[in-house]
Amino acid sequence: MSAKILDGNVLAREVRAEWKVRAVRLAEKGMQPGLAVVIVGDNPASSIYVRNKAKACSDTGIYSEVHEFPESASEDEVIRRIQELNRNPAIHGILVQLPLPRHFDGDKVIASIEVEKDVDGFHLYNVGALVTGNTIFPPCTPQGVMKMLEKYNVVIEGQHAVVVGRSNIVGKPMALMLLQKGATVTICTSKTRQLAEHTSRADILVVATGKPRMITANMVKPGAVVIDVGINRMPDGKLTGDVDFEPVEKIAGYITPVPGGVGPMTITMLLCNTIEAAERAQARV
Repeated sequence: MSAKILDGNVLAREVRAEWKVRAVRLAEKGMQPGLAVVIVGDNPASSIYVRNKAKACSDTGIYSEVHEFPESASEDEVIRRIQELNRNPAIHGILVQLPLPRHFDGDKVIASIEVEKDVDGFHLYNVGALVTGNTIFPPCTPQGVMKMLEKYNVVIEGQHAVVVGRSNIVGKPMALMLLQKGATVTICTSKTRQLAEHTSRADILVVATGKPRMITANMVKPGAVVIDVGINRMPDGKLTGDVDFEPVEKIAGYITPVPGGVGPMTITMLLCNTIEAAERAQARV
């Protein structure tokens, strides 16, 4: 028996349609949600992501603009632009496309974004406030995973969740958000000894390591919910996740595909956060 596919594309369309209505309501009050994307350098993957985000904004009724800097740009130059965007009332969300060049202090750049405009959820305040459950905007990828679990009626409270990955962008906030919903959470890394002993006990397994197909069928509990956050381009050009999809699909109860799983929900949460930031700004007027 094959697992039920958690289709991120279908769910993203549904959620975006709901939020587009809210964007239209704001427009009727004279306010269009605005998102500014800051990109430094010419990383091909980053350029593709930025184009996809711009199209998604247009489709959802969000105004967007892209601020491009060459690889040689200084950190101060980029921060000055972010500060200008902080002061711009037409911009409700600011996103800095990662990764930044090596001569940048990424934390310093992200910290220059006003917390109320940090729609990517990477500001230290928003990440830290996950501990108390008072974050303004949680990071988009784990937020997208939580929305996916909610929409597919996956029970979280009382379940054993295992998160493989410890990044500040996915792993740590994912664990905190699952904990907030009443799960018992274990955090592992790709270096965890006897990793299979931990993953095979998980009712909900979230994997975000950047190591293609590292989670195999013998590492998964029958009937588990498997969320694959990884996306890796193989030598043949094909995309694959951190989970060995076909064998695990035969074991799991639910599973996300790669591509078409978590990825579309990440961008969707960015759109939702931008519209919510505009709603908050409108309420202050």
